[in-house]
Amino acid sequence: MDDNQFIDSVANRTGASAEQAAAIARATLTTLAERIDGGEARDLAGQLPEGLRAYAFAPHEDAERFGLDVFVQRVGGRADVDPELAQAGIRAVFDTLRETVAAGEYDDVIAHLPAELWQVADPAPPYDGQRNR
Repeated sequence: MDDNQFIDSVANRTGASAEQAAAIARATLTTLAERIDGGEARDLAGQLPEGLRAYAFAPHEDAERFGLDVFVQRVGGRADVDPELAQAGIRAVFDTLRETVAAGEYDDVIAHLPAELWQVADPAPPYDGQRNR
C-alpha cells in the first residue's frame, strides 16, 4: 500500500476529504508513536508507506501513558477536526494499519495500548480466509 492508498482508505472509511484524511492519518500516527515504546514505534514505521513513516517515530523511548480521551483530543487538535471525526478517523487509521502491516506487528502495537483504546483499534482482525495469523 502506498501513501495515497493509505489516505484514500482513511477518507473512504470516514467520509472525510483527502486533505482531512491525510491530517487525521498523520495526527493518529504521531499520537500512537507517543503512546507506544520507541522500539515498537520504529518497527511500525518500517512497515508504513514511505511518506507516513516519519509520523510514526516516537519522540521518546518510553511511552507516555494516556487513555482514549487524551488520544482523541490530541488527534483532533493536530488534525483540526471535531472529536467525533477524530475518533472515526482513529478507527479508520487503525483499520488501515491492520491491512497494511504484518499481522504480528499490528498485534504488537495493540498489545502496548490500554484496553480502552481497543474500542478504536479493534484487536480482532476481520476474517478474510487468507490471512495467516
